[in-house]
Amino acid sequence: MKHSRKLPTAYYNWLTMTGAYISSVSLILIMLFLGVNLLFDLAPNPYLGIILFLVLPMILMFGLILVPIGVIRTNRRIKSGEESGHPPSLKIDLGKPSHRRAVQVVGFSSVILLFAGTIGAYQMYHFSESVAFCGTTCHEVMKPEYVAYQHSPHARVPCASCHIGGGANWWAKSKVSGAYQVYSVLTNNYPRPIPTPIENMRPAQETCEQCHWPNKYYGAQQKRYNHFKYDETNTAWPIDLMLKTGGGDERSGQNFGIHWHMNVGNDVEYIPRDDKRQDIAWVRVRDRNNGRSLVYEDTENPLTPEERDTLEVRTMDCMDCHNRPSHVYKSPDKSIDLALSVGKIDSTLPNIKSIAVAVMDKEYTSESEAHDSVASGITDYYAVEYPEVLESRHEDITNAIATVQEAFSQSIFPEMKVRWDVYPNNLGHLTSPGCFRCHNDRLVATTGQSMATECTTCHSILSQGSGEFAEVASTPSGLDFKHPEDIDEEWRETLCSDCHTGVQP
Repeated sequence: MKHSRKLPTAYYNWLTMTGAYISSVSLILIMLFLGVNLLFDLAPNPYLGIILFLVLPMILMFGLILVPIGVIRTNRRIKSGEESGHPPSLKIDLGKPSHRRAVQVVGFSSVILLFAGTIGAYQMYHFSESVAFCGTTCHEVMKPEYVAYQHSPHARVPCASCHIGGGANWWAKSKVSGAYQVYSVLTNNYPRPIPTPIENMRPAQETCEQCHWPNKYYGAQQKRYNHFKYDETNTAWPIDLMLKTGGGDERSGQNFGIHWHMNVGNDVEYIPRDDKRQDIAWVRVRDRNNGRSLVYEDTENPLTPEERDTLEVRTMDCMDCHNRPSHVYKSPDKSIDLALSVGKIDSTLPNIKSIAVAVMDKEYTSESEAHDSVASGITDYYAVEYPEVLESRHEDITNAIATVQEAFSQSIFPEMKVRWDVYPNNLGHLTSPGCFRCHNDRLVATTGQSMATECTTCHSILSQGSGEFAEVASTPSGLDFKHPEDIDEEWRETLCSDCHTGVQP
């Protein structure tokens, strides 16, 4: 006896059946993985997420597309007489059992797929915005950014909150731009190091200012910088500063300090000559209250008419100073100063800062090579220069080696050619021009005045030095800066970054 088919003849073809099997297996796997993930609350895994929310849904959709293609193809073959079967018909007759079953199967499948698709799309959206997806999917490419982010003040802020922000518009833009990034990774055609996406950054008013805002009054903030000299005893030279952060607006009666640049009563515009916005040749400051403005121009290398017509006039915002809010790559000098100040490296080890900074500063091709060289470099140094220290303080030296290796791994990434000097930090002015991009003698206003360059404009020194050279301020104006080394008055005429490059001067 011939077995009766439960669905119309056109559904029984290899293409439709293959699509049905593919979509069914994909749906079962999605539900299985999703159930396991929900029941056992697994830790975020980028590869599981890619399979669950990206790969399997694409395979499911591919299978579903094959189903109607196979039906249409078979109907055409029946109509042309190439295959036997009932003539194709677009009518749905619920009086026929086969048509009822087809409607039931399609309706039930549609409800299940709609439900699964809604959950999958929601999960895919959140997964593609997750820190695990951004930082660990492409291990080598994004490793510098991910590692630096984990040791930053914004380590608990999701990447998308700053890089994308809220709203569907910027989310869509990020996915479109991300398509080329995926292509460049797959074809190994990405730059090393990855350039800072300055031109694609969303305005700080729509991201940073969701948590921080310029008219909040911060007042003055005390900050200590722990420096250690490059001498045999690693002499500590701390500097306590009172940073005049300021802020506020005319309504609160507080509108001064460093955040004056972002005061709601002022507009600061500038023209940079380079893509990294380090060479600034023109600045305009406008007072919103009275409309008066003052223009400062580079007297040594003024803008040409062609540059004025083609270069961007940018309105200053948070990112012009806080340009490394999360991805901070510390210089060897700063990394070792930090390790010495918290006791991770014993400061009584002779010349430990000099040798630690020296081994970090070398050029390496890989992280493993760097770790080996750090260990051998420090050990060999003490074996030659201080053999008695190597023998009697082996544990302290071993701890120092491990700390230097850790510091290297957090800020220097040879495979991606990432170092502290690749991404200048504009907050401050020690190892890069920072504040002095604008505050210098070259930018002069039409009235003849130049930008303020006095140290007391942004901070006052509460104390500096140590031992017999220690000084403590006795007045609110603070101390005059005293350089740790005797360089006479050279520090007044030279930018800090001209000598301080992140390693031993």
